[in-house]
Amino acid sequence: MSASIVIVGEGLLANYAYERLSVYYDIKQQDNFQTDIDRGTDLLLVIHDMWNPVYHKQAENTRIPWLRAFISFGEGIIGPFVQPNIKGCSQCADSRLLLAGNDSKEMLEVQKRLVMAKTNHHDTWASHNGVLQMLHFLIEEVHEILCFRRSRLTEHIYTINLETLASSHHFFLPHPLCPVCSQIPDDSSELARILLQPSPKVHKDAYRTRSMSELQSVLAKDYLDNKTGLLNDKMYNLTPPFADVTVNLPLLFGNEGTAGRTLSYEESELTAILEGLERYNGIQAISKRTIVHDNFRNLNDVALNPLTVGVHAPDEYEKENFPFQRFDSERKMNWVWGYSLLQERSLLVPELLAYYSLSHDGFVYETSNGCAMGGSVEEAILHGIFEVIERDSFLLTWYARLPLPRLDLSSVHDVELQLMMQRMEAVGGYELHAFQATMEHSIPSIWIIAKNKKETGMNLLCAAGSHLDPIRAVKGALFELAGMMLTLDEKLEKNQGKYKKMLSNPFLVKEMDHHSMLYGLPEAEERLDFLLKNEGTALTFNEAFGETKRHADIKDDLQYVLQTLKQKNFDVIVVNQTSPEIKRNGLHCVKVIIPGMLPMTFGYHLTRLTGLERVLRIPMELGYRKTPLTYEQLNPHPHPFP
Repeated sequence: MSASIVIVGEGLLANYAYERLSVYYDIKQQDNFQTDIDRGTDLLLVIHDMWNPVYHKQAENTRIPWLRAFISFGEGIIGPFVQPNIKGCSQCADSRLLLAGNDSKEMLEVQKRLVMAKTNHHDTWASHNGVLQMLHFLIEEVHEILCFRRSRLTEHIYTINLETLASSHHFFLPHPLCPVCSQIPDDSSELARILLQPSPKVHKDAYRTRSMSELQSVLAKDYLDNKTGLLNDKMYNLTPPFADVTVNLPLLFGNEGTAGRTLSYEESELTAILEGLERYNGIQAISKRTIVHDNFRNLNDVALNPLTVGVHAPDEYEKENFPFQRFDSERKMNWVWGYSLLQERSLLVPELLAYYSLSHDGFVYETSNGCAMGGSVEEAILHGIFEVIERDSFLLTWYARLPLPRLDLSSVHDVELQLMMQRMEAVGGYELHAFQATMEHSIPSIWIIAKNKKETGMNLLCAAGSHLDPIRAVKGALFELAGMMLTLDEKLEKNQGKYKKMLSNPFLVKEMDHHSMLYGLPEAEERLDFLLKNEGTALTFNEAFGETKRHADIKDDLQYVLQTLKQKNFDVIVVNQTSPEIKRNGLHCVKVIIPGMLPMTFGYHLTRLTGLERVLRIPMELGYRKTPLTYEQLNPHPHPFP
């Protein structure tokens, strides 16, 4: 007995498919879903000469294996092959297609109108030859499904340009928030628990558990695709001193570029992809369904006190157009479960602190500060801690205007580092000034200023780094600096007037790039005199940091850092952000929150220092001052973090 097929649809493609397939299979054709479909049908085909999303949604409800083929704005689309209870449905494919396209907002509106209209018009670009080309692919795929019980369109689609007949095959990731096939669990204290496991390093001098060569085989294949990719574009920048690659993360509210900077373009591309995945995982809760909505007063026994992470200045909340509301312990909000590594218990964290702030419905502005990717949870946590410490050390130095000790970079016996510095001076035209920025916790931290030796271009560039291995901290900062060298000069020249106004009115510093561009002006250099005019004898790296502690397992590094922080009464709270999209390849993403440390913010009015008294007392504890600071004594200027 031959397999049975039902075709739902009409038009050239549907009629041709019926004629060709009826030779091989028991086949029926109907115009819509008003007629019931036999549950014993082997394959349902939904075929139209236009995009008709309402039929695709109806097909998802039949619980019958099905395949679609349709035409949308001159492009033929076939797939995906959808099976009951298996992730990767037509709605997932459409969400990826819409986001990866250059006109996502417009196409979303088109989709909504088509759902409401329920029409069966013929796509203007549906040429006879184009339809025949689509038919060829469709027939072959039906044979694969029914004769060989396999499909090339599980989590994939074919696209055919109906003008040129060029075709391509595209993978898409099932969307964890898909209303049809999503299987994510409710958030819970149990899911948030973290039990640290052995996590062997690639080699003893590495701080990663998986090599780039291992990840190379999956990163571009699974995540970078111009049609359906979670990331949809890449750009090689040949201007900076080192290899610089940017990938694009498409979002409904705008594109977000993430950069990879290393000594090779191949590795920079992989790094940029990982950065893009990290940002994607940190935007919203997509691994667990947020279910706790309550006020802090009712939850305070099991929740992080939001005031311990720093809030905006009281007078900012009073301003008419300030986008955030003062924290109110009686106001309800969303909470997600994190895990306190100091208290060894699950803890509720405001959702807006656990994920990147995309709206102003909250009490503070939060960035991706503390988000990190890793080949294991332990690796991700360690690097998340490094980022929090790096930014805290930078901000504490800035606001307290600490005259940090200089570092003698020539004392580092690392050939790669020395060559990097020589190239930055020769190609970029900058001299480097490095400073020891380690705070009371003793985790190595550095601040580096690149000073332009040319008469034109960005005058000063700043970057920071933190790591158990201070040489790695320096290299990380140098890569950040290199990414800005020569690339911002034209922007500075064109907008000097705008940036000069920021010198006298810091509230004009509203965006991330304003912070770095402001200090590209020679007139702003004096604000960094507390570092640049520090003429004390430079410390060698051995004098500043001693011997680097090395372990063969990331878990041991992490436990050492945790113990060091615990001695200074720092808690480390981890929210696991790992989405199904990266978990499939053994990757992990976390958000690390360390209450008491200064959070990085961009926009002068969004500074978060209130409640963080540590910025007042640490300068005295480290011997930079004889008495604690007051808030009035803190640096009044916008910070220069890029």
